[in-house]
Amino acid sequence: MDRIRIKGGAPLEGTIPISGAKNAALPLMIASLLTDETLTLENVPRLADVQQLFHILANHGVDTSFQGKRSGQDQLAGQTVDLLARAIVDTTAPYDLVSKMRASFWVIGPLLARMGEARVSLPGGCAIGTRPVDFFIDGLRDLGAEIDIDRGYVVAKARGGLIGNRVRLPKASVGATHTLLMASTLARGETVIENAACEPEIADLAECLIAMGAKIEGHGNSTIYIEGVPRLRGARHTVMPDRIETGTYALAVAMAGGDVTLEGASPTHLERPIELMREAGADITVTNRGLRVKRNGHGIYAVDAETAPYPGFPTDLQAQFMALMTAGKGTSHVTETIFENRFMHVQELARLGANISLNGQTATIEGVKSLKGAPVMATDLRASVSLVIAGLAAEGETEVSRIYHLDRGFERLEQKLSRCGAQIERVSG
Repeated sequence: MDRIRIKGGAPLEGTIPISGAKNAALPLMIASLLTDETLTLENVPRLADVQQLFHILANHGVDTSFQGKRSGQDQLAGQTVDLLARAIVDTTAPYDLVSKMRASFWVIGPLLARMGEARVSLPGGCAIGTRPVDFFIDGLRDLGAEIDIDRGYVVAKARGGLIGNRVRLPKASVGATHTLLMASTLARGETVIENAACEPEIADLAECLIAMGAKIEGHGNSTIYIEGVPRLRGARHTVMPDRIETGTYALAVAMAGGDVTLEGASPTHLERPIELMREAGADITVTNRGLRVKRNGHGIYAVDAETAPYPGFPTDLQAQFMALMTAGKGTSHVTETIFENRFMHVQELARLGANISLNGQTATIEGVKSLKGAPVMATDLRASVSLVIAGLAAEGETEVSRIYHLDRGFERLEQKLSRCGAQIERVSG
């Protein structure tokens, strides 16, 4: 099993190209099920989750082809992919595929909308807390679907097609919003999704669906209006830059020191994290190339953070921010409000010398003078990269095991960091 080995203490200097957002690419790929024409996606990241979804879509009959790189294009830049679901050959998403990645459950919306039926395994994904699919099921029922649970599968039917309706989500769920948005594009009449998630990835999906011929208004807000159309066509769409990857590398520079340009990053998607990083001592400026992050000659200051739905501080940056706070001057508090089991990285950071105590959903971090390298183990996607961030500043050598979590969400992480001077390598076996 591969591991990542880091020798801490080297500042980061250079440029890191920001990949397409995993959390945008996955629903965009699933949207290919809605049309029998080609959907071309640019800036698709090379990630384990993306590759897994290609397998799942192929099971339904989606043909995938990859376009070659243009002359002079950065080898770390995203890929361009053509997806063609000319015919849906299977409306079942089996357990052995769906259990490996939670987002693959979202195929239920397009399959039901286009084919009038779907049989999808209950999902898997990171073990970071209870994330039920009740909102998905209730919302699809509001659109006229008949749904049963049969031996671990959600069996959905809409014999006469889905029918537009007013759907109010009990909680602003990103996954449920993605699913209902896609499903309602082919429903008869108007659908109104209330208490919809407002994340930029929702708006990115909506813009792609509009290019495919969907009639959508209000995306990016808590109420979305969709007028169903008989069919969607093919389109070309560029996946938005990954705001979580952007925030992660910005926090890595703040932790290790240095001066790095995050090429292609969008500052509008990270206003709250940027505000907190500036309070912690990072110098962040917007340039015509993206974001420039510097920290030279001064320490890290203790800052409190509380996760919240967008546009608040994202839960997917909580572990990385906590890693930064382990080196803060004074006491900081990090409160997790989204998931109830997302502090699994705390005990691993403690192995590096961090001083962290937990009280319910709040972690209290007493900054330490220095971290010490040690063997640590990744427990989920975001926790794993928090250990890398800590290792970049720790004295001596840090070795992170179980890095298959990293490969799910960070494209060529060790290559991007090593190109900026980090002493980091992947070790096999």
